[in-house]
Amino acid sequence: MFFWKDYAKPGPGIDPDAPEKTGLRRFAEILQLECVTLVKLNLLFLISSLPVVTLPAALYAMQSVIRRMIEDQPVDCFYHYRTAFARHWKKAYAAFFLTALPLLLSGCGVLTYLRFAVSNPLFFLPFALCSTVFLLTLLASTYFYPILSTGKTVREALRPVLVLAAGRPLRAVLAVFFGYGLLLAAVLAFPLSVPFLLLIGFSVPCLLANFFTRTVIRQYASIME
Repeated sequence: MFFWKDYAKPGPGIDPDAPEKTGLRRFAEILQLECVTLVKLNLLFLISSLPVVTLPAALYAMQSVIRRMIEDQPVDCFYHYRTAFARHWKKAYAAFFLTALPLLLSGCGVLTYLRFAVSNPLFFLPFALCSTVFLLTLLASTYFYPILSTGKTVREALRPVLVLAAGRPLRAVLAVFFGYGLLLAAVLAFPLSVPFLLLIGFSVPCLLANFFTRTVIRQYASIME
């Protein structure tokens, strides 16, 4: 069946004794091995987020499956997606609102205070504060779900994601630019981008974002161990 994988059936894989590829070669390798799974995952995400209120759980479930791909773990798309969706929905909602609310409020503050600052320079101070909160939250969001997928609670993940966003911003910037940027470009190109959005428009940007932050997350996990 389309959503099930037979692990007993021989197929393409990675030689466990071969050194891990890096950079574009590693990303191309993941795309080659998981291209069908990425389409399945994209469809599952779209279907499960249709009620809208389930979007946080759908985002968390997609991130969990993508993390397994990044870490070269076996992926049963439907099983792992359903499991993450059903078991961790509370964590998913908490993470979603802790990210979405600061982005929304600080984004509104940036637009509001920038308009006022044109006539009164004193408003540049709250503008700078809102801009800092917006950028820090945006960068932290690229680390939040990956760290949650390591088994951390939302409370345990908050401090390290903020530290990583401030202390290791380069990878987060790449994740935002290539991951979030690709999705934004597809949304702006609607309806021309409908085929892309239906097939891989959410799973591949998620893969890109996680790909850029993977080495930082590994370093963090090794330090915590």
